[in-house]
This record gives sequence, C-alpha cells and structure tokens, in this order.
Amino acid sequence: MSEVTYYVALPFVFSDDGIAAGEAAECLSANAAVMRAEALSRKPGHAGAIAFSRTGDPSSGDFSDARLIRKFGDVPDDLSSL
Repeated sequence: MSEVTYYVALPFVFSDDGIAAGEAAECLSANAAVMRAEALSRKPGHAGAIAFSRTGDPSSGDFSDARLIRKFGDVPDDLSSL
C-alpha cells in the first residue's frame, strides 16, 4: 500500500440555495493550496475558499478524512462531506 497526500484548493460560490462548492484545484503542496485558496476567495462571485489535504491509497480508494489547512471568506461550517 502506497499512501499519497493530495493538496486541494476548493472555492465556494454564491448559488440560488446560498453557497455551493466550486471546482476543486489540486496543488503541489500545502503552501500552494493556501495561496490558491486565498486567490480563489477574492474572485468575483466567490464567497470564500478552503485549502485542505487528504491522505490515502489511490489504488484501493481508501482515504482519510480531509484535513483543513486554512479557510478564507464565507465557507460552510460543516465540511464533513469533503
């Protein structure tokens, strides 16, 4: 089993129902994910963004829960569905 860690920046956009997750962007490092999330949070139409990581085995599909690195702006309190 070979574990890898993925770093992700995920924007949240305004929608008819409030706030919805936008398109996630995979990043090369935790620092890159934080910088990307901060930039995404400032884009017009975006409520905020988060940087998070997930570690697991891509061959089996087993991954740990997402670990929040940093959040910017207005994001949902419940991020358990990441």
